[in-house]
Amino acid sequence: MSNSKNSYSEVQIKNKRARFEYQIQDQFIAGLALTGTEIKSIRMGKASLQEGYCVFSGQELWVQGMHIAPYKHGTIHNHEPRRKRKLLLNKRELKKLRKVTQEKGATIIPLRLFINNRGLAKLEIAVAKGKKLYDKRQDIRKKEEQRELKDTR
Repeated sequence: MSNSKNSYSEVQIKNKRARFEYQIQDQFIAGLALTGTEIKSIRMGKASLQEGYCVFSGQELWVQGMHIAPYKHGTIHNHEPRRKRKLLLNKRELKKLRKVTQEKGATIIPLRLFINNRGLAKLEIAVAKGKKLYDKRQDIRKKEEQRELKDTR
């Protein structure tokens, strides 16, 4: 690789509905345990976080509902698109997340999937609480006001 900047660092898959549907409280960056064909699909930008959520299973945190499209050049050993994937966090972060999610209404959702400068897939997750309908209306109103201000300039 003669190029000092990887094209992989440009891969950023975002969960656009997350900030509209939830109030974000705390954010973490977690590694992902992936198979070979999964990382290749992510590098091609073929993933979706729309229906993803995180759950504890024993002492480990897993992301479910995240869709990674099958690798186009994969063989019979291609991955299952919606399988559970383990999140890699240290014990202190896991303990903090478990404590926060035991509160009523708190959940862990994926916000962004990206490739870091070392070529590793990372998932930005957040502790969030669901917004009420009136909160969503306020967000829509603010966005419309900002658009109007931008148009008048």
